[in-house]
Order: sequence, then structure tokens, then C-alpha cells
Amino acid sequence: MDLPAVVLALLPILIVLILLIWRRTAADVAGIIGWLATALVAWLYFQTPLRVALTASLAGVVASFPITLMVATSLLQVFIMAETGAIARVVTLLKAIAPHNQVVQIMIVNVGFGTLLAAMGATPVSILPPIMLALGYSSFVAIALPALGYDALCTYALLGVPVVVFSGFVGLPVDEVGGYFARFMPVISTCIALGMLWIVGKWKLVWKGLLPALIAGLTAGAIAIGMNSLHLVPLTGVAAGLGVVVIMLAYLVATRSRLYDRSLLNEADRAAGARLSLRAALSPWLILVAFAVLVNLPALPFYQLTFQTWAMPLEIIPGAPEKVRLFWQAYFWILVSTLLALPFLRPTRQQLGESLQKWIKRAPRPMLASAVFFAIAYMINHSGKGLDWTLSDPSHNMVAVLANAASAGFGRFYPLAAPYLGLLAGFVSGSEASAIAMLTALHLTTAEKIGALGLLIAAASGIGGGLASVISPAKLQNASAAIGRIGEEAGVLRVTFGISLVITAVAAAMTLAWAF
Repeated sequence: MDLPAVVLALLPILIVLILLIWRRTAADVAGIIGWLATALVAWLYFQTPLRVALTASLAGVVASFPITLMVATSLLQVFIMAETGAIARVVTLLKAIAPHNQVVQIMIVNVGFGTLLAAMGATPVSILPPIMLALGYSSFVAIALPALGYDALCTYALLGVPVVVFSGFVGLPVDEVGGYFARFMPVISTCIALGMLWIVGKWKLVWKGLLPALIAGLTAGAIAIGMNSLHLVPLTGVAAGLGVVVIMLAYLVATRSRLYDRSLLNEADRAAGARLSLRAALSPWLILVAFAVLVNLPALPFYQLTFQTWAMPLEIIPGAPEKVRLFWQAYFWILVSTLLALPFLRPTRQQLGESLQKWIKRAPRPMLASAVFFAIAYMINHSGKGLDWTLSDPSHNMVAVLANAASAGFGRFYPLAAPYLGLLAGFVSGSEASAIAMLTALHLTTAEKIGALGLLIAAASGIGGGLASVISPAKLQNASAAIGRIGEEAGVLRVTFGISLVITAVAAAMTLAWAF
């Protein structure tokens, strides 16, 4: 093993990690510094021509469009919904559901609606903490639970962007690779549900709420498997979120508990309900789901048209075109659904202006953070290639160097390490999709060397990347800011860090059992 090469190949990620943890640098700034470090290492040590490094970076930025533009369009939609009172109207609904059964309430709000919100492009860590606080939970719980609740199905957030990104990296259809993620879901989603109960009431609440937590977790996981078999992977988060809500409401009926109690609403909640109907408030998401079904249902002609016929390949790296698929991508339909919902939301000119100002102020930095980590991943993947884009010496490729070190160091136990590498990458990059971009090539190469199932190992790493949401400083800080408790996220992180390690260990054990 060439130790200097291994150290230098890891150096950019180590720099980003140090900046995030020690210096508390913003993710986009840390990413830019990491990109510069990657470029210098690839150029000076791994003998990558600057033209190749820069071209690979550009290809990475284009490949990031499914998540980068999704961030942009989903933020615009949420800002408009917030300004017009649509979000407030949704909040009034959530606050009054299952008021007298704490466990079911936790499952509905944080697993059900949390997963649904994440799938639609909304941000659970911004929307749910005030609701949890209003329901009587401590600020600690109000910060922790929304960050943890949707983690199991983070793969299907933003209408399945992470799994779509994964399919692009491995060159296989979404439906074919989706099964590798879905098989983890019943166990991991159940662990998430139990983890939330432990945060609220330790083992006493875990034992008390064991049955509804098992029902909620297994329902979400079973729906993930079912949606994959129906070839509707991008809609998995929507279906799973709704499924958890419905099954928990059915549980309340079966146990003769009250479903809804408007007496918990305050004057502001009632005013929000009077100002906008629930149907109008939900109109952007209802329209979005309708279009998402149209372009993803195999029985209809639109999937073949938008995914294959209108693939719009853009060749930046010779012989490896990036397929833009504009009319299939979720970000396009989020924008369309937002525009079509305007007559129902009836925004004033001032509200539209406020929404655009917030979007211009807040959207560019998370977009940049998403794009720069894809650029890093592509530069690492193509390091060592010459101007003809061929790799004459594998020792000049950063992925090959790290794969050799990983296979030598872990051997047949590498599947145990892969989810933890995903957890680390998700923490560093801030998203599962970026973690997938950074590590998929490494996992596939390492798996080939040890004779393991590469797609499964790479998918398990993605699961780890999704679990990183609960330890992401940015997400926890968003949750703290939503209830005016900036600073409390540090205490939450100490608890959620342990939970993320335990659940990742479960994913690692499953990976080792299935990898050979």
C-alpha cells in the first residue's frame, strides 16, 4: 500500500471535515476549499492535467442538477407557500392530530409528515419543530425528532433524487437499483421510530410504544419495497409518508382514541384556517404529485417520452454524456406546480416580492454546496486520466488508490465499513445524494476486489449518508433557529450522534450478511 498516495487521496475530505468540525465553516465555503485541495492533489501528485480536472468538475456540476436545481425550486415553492399562509394552514392540521396518544402523535408528525414533507421538497427541520414545541414537547425533543424522523427514507427525499443520482452513477435504471435501498427500509425505519421514542422517554416510552413504532416503521419499509416493485421509486417518500399517517390513524380507531381535537388550536391557527382552505394550501403539492405520477407511471407513455426519448444528453466528458432529462426531473415539475398553484394561493404582489427576495438571499449557498461536492467527486473519479480521457496507470487514480487500501485494510469486512463511510460523507457534504456521488465509484471498485456485491455495498453507504441528517450541524441549526433556540443543537448532537452510530451499525450488519 502506497501510504503517501492514500493520505493525499484522503486529504481533501480531511480538510473539509476539519473545517466543518473545528472551524465550524459553512458547508459551501468548506466545499470550495475542499475542491481547491482536490484539484491541487489531482494535478500535482496524481498527474491529472488541469484541463481534465476542470472538465470533470464541470461534468460534476451538471450531474448535480437533479439535487442543485431541486434545492432551488423547492425553496422557491416553500417560500411562496410560507408567505401566502399555506404552510401555516398545514401546521394547523398537524397540531390537532392524535392529541391524546403521544407515541402515535410522534409517528404521524415526524415519520409520516416528516417523510412526506421531505419527499415533496419541503424541509421538516424548519416546519416541524414549532409544531412539536406547540404540542408541549421540550425544545430538545422539538429539535431532535424532526431531524431524525425522515432519515430512514432520506433516499426518497426530493422525489427520490438520491436514488436517481445513484442510478446515474452506476448506469442502471432507477427501478433496478431501487431494490438495493428498499431492502434496508423495514429494519432501518423501525430503528428510527424506536430511536425517536427513546429520545422522548428513554426505555419506558420505547416499551410502551413498541407496537405502534413497529407498525409505523414496518409500514414505511414495506411501502418502499412495494413502490420499487411497481416501478414508482420517485414517489416512494410520498406513498410511505401517507401510508404511515393512514396506518397510525387506523391504529387510533382500533384503540378507540381521538383522531382530531381543534381545541388545541390558538387564535393564530384559527386565523390561518379561515384565511386559506386546506385544499388551496396543499395545491402545490397535489399538483406536483399528479405530474410526478404522470411522468413515472410505466403504463403511461410519458415516462418513455421524458426519460428516454427526450433524454437530452450533454457530452462534457468524451464518451460519457450526462442525460439532463429536463421534462422528467422533479425540479422542473416543482416549478410547474408552483406556477399552476398561484391562482389557488392568491399571493399578493408584496408576498411574491418577499418570496423572491428570500429565495435570492437563501438559495444560492445550499445550491453551491450541492454542486461543489459533485465536482469533487467527479474530479476524484477521473483523476490520473490523460487528455485522451484514458487511465494508463491505476496508481494515479485516487479511487483506485483508496480502493486498494480499503480492500487491503478491511478485506471481507469492508461491507461493515461502507455504511460508516456513507455516514461520514453525508456529514461532510450535507446530503445523501452528495455522499453517493463521492463514494459510489470507490465502493464498486473495492467490492470488485473482494468479490462482494458492489451495488448493495454502495446502496448501504447511501443509507449511512441519509442517517447523517440527524448529525448534520446545518440541519440541527435550522431546527434550532425555527424555534428561536440557537445553541441547543450542540446538546442535541451529542445524543443523536450515538443514535446514528447504533442505527448505522444495524445497516452495517445487514450489509455484511447480504454482501457475499
